[in-house]
Amino acid sequence: MSAAATLPRQLRNGELAVMLLLPIALINAIGFILPVLNLARYSFNKSRIGGGIENVFTWDNWAGLLSDPFYLELVFNSVWISLAITLTTLVVSYPIALYLHRSTGSWRTFLTVLVISPLLTSAVVRTYGWIAILVDDGPVVSAIKAVGLPAPSLMFNIKGVFIGLTEILMPYMILALMAGFGRLDPRVEEAARTLGATPSRTFLKVILPLTLPGIALGCLLCFVLAVSSFITPKLMGGGRVFLLATEIYDQAIVTLNWPLASTLSILVLIVFGAALWAYSAVLRRLD
Repeated sequence: MSAAATLPRQLRNGELAVMLLLPIALINAIGFILPVLNLARYSFNKSRIGGGIENVFTWDNWAGLLSDPFYLELVFNSVWISLAITLTTLVVSYPIALYLHRSTGSWRTFLTVLVISPLLTSAVVRTYGWIAILVDDGPVVSAIKAVGLPAPSLMFNIKGVFIGLTEILMPYMILALMAGFGRLDPRVEEAARTLGATPSRTFLKVILPLTLPGIALGCLLCFVLAVSSFITPKLMGGGRVFLLATEIYDQAIVTLNWPLASTLSILVLIVFGAALWAYSAVLRRLD
C-alpha cells in the first residue's frame, strides 16, 4: 500500500498543503513579517537624545518625511537613479545574455562561468576595485588624459556610483534574462527571415517581444537591488551621494534616530511594493 493511501481519509488536499507550507510560513513570519511590523511600530515612536526611543504614538516622523524637501528629493533621486542604472544594465547585458543563449557546448559553459564568477566575490571587494580604477590618478582617467581629452571626475560623485552599480548588477540581469529566454525559439527567427524580415525587424518584431518576460524580471531584480544598495553608494559616493539606503544607515548608526530610520525603511518597502505591482501589471499585459 502506498504512503498516500495510509493517510487518514479526512485529510484533504487543502489540509495537506497547509501542513507542508506551515514550516516556511513560520520561518517567514519570524524572520521577515515580525521584524517589518516592529519597524512599522518604531516609525510611529519618538527619538530621544542619546539614541533612546520614546514609546508614544506620533505621526511626526511621517509628517516630517513627507514635508521635508530634503527627503522628498532623496526619494526622487533614489528612484530615478535606480531606474537609470537598471536601464543601463539592461542595455549592456542584453546582447551578452542573447549570445549566451545561442551558444552551445563547452563555450557556453565557459561564458556562463565568466558571468557568474563576479558573484563569488564580495561587493565590497569589487567596489574597492572600481575605486582603484576610477580615481583621478587611476588607469581610466590617465588614459583619457593621454589622448588629450579633458579628464572627468569619476569618483565620489554620482558617476562613480552609476558605473560601479551597473557592473555589480550585470550578472543578476544576465541570469534573469537567460531565465526568460526559454520562449525564444530559433525556428521562429528562421521563419521571419524566410518571410523576408530584415535582421533589425526580426529583432523588433520577434526576438524582443518573446524576451519581454525576461526583461521584466531582470529589471525588477536590478531595480530592487539598486534601491537597497548601500556599500557601493557609500564608498564610491564618498558621502556626497545621498540615497535612501545611505540615509537609513546614517540615521540608525550615526545620529541614532531609529524611528526616522524605521520610517525610511518602511518607505523603501513601499517602493519595493510599487515595483512588484508594476512587474505584475506588465506580466498580465504580456499574457
